[in-house]
Amino acid sequence: MTDIKHPETFHGLPVLTLPGPGAQGSDPLPAADSVAWRLENAWHLTFAELWRYFLDAVDTTKVRALLIGPWEREDYGSFAPVVEALAAHADRFPALKALFLADVVAEECELSWLEMADITPVLEAFGSLEELTVRGCGDEFDDEAKLGLRPVRHTSLKRLRFESGGLPSEVVRAVGASELPALEHLELWLGLPAFGGDAGVEDLAPLLSGASFPALRHLGLQNSEIQDEIAAAVASAPVVAQLESLSLAMGTLGDEGVEALLSGQPLTHLTSLDLHHHFAGEALVDRLRSLLGPDRVNCEVGEVAYWDPDDDEFRYVAVSE
Repeated sequence: MTDIKHPETFHGLPVLTLPGPGAQGSDPLPAADSVAWRLENAWHLTFAELWRYFLDAVDTTKVRALLIGPWEREDYGSFAPVVEALAAHADRFPALKALFLADVVAEECELSWLEMADITPVLEAFGSLEELTVRGCGDEFDDEAKLGLRPVRHTSLKRLRFESGGLPSEVVRAVGASELPALEHLELWLGLPAFGGDAGVEDLAPLLSGASFPALRHLGLQNSEIQDEIAAAVASAPVVAQLESLSLAMGTLGDEGVEALLSGQPLTHLTSLDLHHHFAGEALVDRLRSLLGPDRVNCEVGEVAYWDPDDDEFRYVAVSE
């Protein structure tokens, strides 16, 4: 799970994992609005018990940022109970601005093993939410354990990030069909078909049109094995003109994709172009650096012992299982 880490800060606040029930010698808890609270079920509790403990221990009316870590002790079940608890107690969190769903790393559970759920109720319940990060994709063969999203209207959301080894096309289309007038930052890790990442370039059309999100300034279409096709579509996409930064990182981007970017619309207005974990030749990468300036292009190559740029079998995405 390259590029998957527990954040040390979230929404500008230091992350604090809530000490467990009965913790001996613990310092007093900090002010509720001074940290981003992370819930981690490191005890033999149900999530309902962990959630109730959090509600009782912290003044949730002042909580500004919340991360849901491992919600079960060992065998991960569906994320649905977490969604239900959040939606049912939304009135207890009037100050909540940022939410991270499934802050879990490989040592706790592989990304593709996380059983997710439809997260639409969270967006519907928290109308003041400004930042939402979702990690995981769920079981593509089990609708009850699969990541889901329905088109929504949300006027406050500014940052939306899906970290996935296989983002379902239905989720990609739902994002494109949503009304998010305040959205400034959108990041989609598209992943592989083997893990449910079946989105194609056609599913990205609403995002690339520039009509969906007028405030959008950063677009990340990442971690895909069709990265060359995505780059070709981005090269002529109207949305690029309104962006300040663009990421096509973490996927199988090769010469074809970089050539499309070089021959497409101007990119010189971008302050950042992230192509890290790519498989393009150095000469083409140097042309991009010369065009935009070396400080504005992140082009670290994929971490491979040997790589033949003419052999697609040597390409792989940064995050899969």
